Amino acid sequence: MSSENAPPPSATNAVLVASQPVPEGTHEVRGVDFERFHGRDITVAEMVEDMRYMGFQGSAVSEAAQIINEMRAYRHPETGDKTTIFLGYTSNLISSGLRDTLRYLVRHKHVSAIVTTAGGVEEDLIKCLAPTYMGSFSTPGAGLRQQGLNRIGNLVVPNSNYCAFEDWLVPILDQMLEEQEAAQAKARETGDEEDELHWTPSRIIERLGREINHEDSVLYWAARNGIPIFCPALTDGSLGDMLYFHTYKSSPRRLRVDIVDDVRRINTMAVRAARAGMIILGGGVIKHHIANACLMRNGAESAVYINTAQEFDGSDAGARPDEAVSWGKIKPDAKSVKVYAEATVVFPLIVAATFARAETPEQH
Repeated sequence: MSSENAPPPSATNAVLVASQPVPEGTHEVRGVDFERFHGRDITVAEMVEDMRYMGFQGSAVSEAAQIINEMRAYRHPETGDKTTIFLGYTSNLISSGLRDTLRYLVRHKHVSAIVTTAGGVEEDLIKCLAPTYMGSFSTPGAGLRQQGLNRIGNLVVPNSNYCAFEDWLVPILDQMLEEQEAAQAKARETGDEEDELHWTPSRIIERLGREINHEDSVLYWAARNGIPIFCPALTDGSLGDMLYFHTYKSSPRRLRVDIVDDVRRINTMAVRAARAGMIILGGGVIKHHIANACLMRNGAESAVYINTAQEFDGSDAGARPDEAVSWGKIKPDAKSVKVYAEATVVFPLIVAATFARAETPEQH
C-alpha cells in the first residue's frame, strides 16, 4: 500500500494502542444465561447471582445480596453471637408497597434494630386504619389540594386518613401522659429516680405498635419481637403536629420525650455487637444515625447502601461507603457496596436472594 493510501501513522498509533495483559483473576463480563434455565422457572436468587458480572448496577445488586448473606451467616467463634443488623429506611418506602417487604424482615426477626423517620412510623400505623392509593406523578398538586388529597410521588393519601390517625392517637397520648405523671408522683414519694417514667421515641413507637394490634403493621411485629425502632426526628411529621396540639390540650401538663436515652440505647447496641452490619435504604437522618452508632465501635464490618443520591454535592445521603470509612463508621476492611437505584425496584430482589431463601441447617 502506497503511503498516499495508508492512514496517518499518528492516527493508527492513537487508535490501536497496544493492550497490556489483563490482571490475573479478572472476570469476563456476562449476564443472566437464560439458556441454563430453559424449560423451568428461574428463581430470583439464581438471577441475582447471575448478575454478578453483568456490570453497572446489576453487579452492585448481586454484590449487595452476597454481603447480606455473609451478614446472616456470621457466628462468633466463641459465643455464637450473630451479626447485629441495623436496618434504616425513609418514610416514603413505608408509604409504598415496600412496607410489606420490610414487615417480612421484622416479622421473621431478620434485623436487630431499625432507624426510620416520623413518616416511617406514622404511615405504617395510618395504613392499618385506612388505605393509601395509587395515583400519578403528573397529577397537579392544586387540584389534589382542593380535593383534600396528598401526593407522595405517584401515591395518594386522603386527608381523612390523618383524621382517623388523630382520633386513634390522641387517647393513647392522654393515657401516656397519665402514666408519666403517676410515675413522677411516685418518684417524689419514694425519692427514687428509677420510679420515673422517661418516654423516648423508641418506647413511644413500641407502645404504638402494641396499641395498633394489627398484623399488617411493621411496628406491631417490632414490638412483639423486641426489635427497637429508633426515630430521632419523631416530631418531623404528622406525629409532631399531634404532639404539638396535645401540649395545648393537656396544658399545663405536657408529655416529655427524652432523645438522649435513645441515642445511648442504639450506641450501646453497636458497642456490644459481636459484628455490625448496616442495610440503609435512602439517606438523611436514618443513614447518619446508624453510621454514627457504628462509629462508637470503630466501624461496621459490612454495609449495603441503596439510594439514588449522588456524592458530588457533599451530602451524607449521596456519600459512598468509603467516605464513612474516613470517619470510622465503616471498618477499612469491611465488605460494602452502594447500589445506585430506587429501593422499591431492587430491594425486593435482594430480599428474595437473601432473607427469603429457605434456611439451611447452618443458618439456624
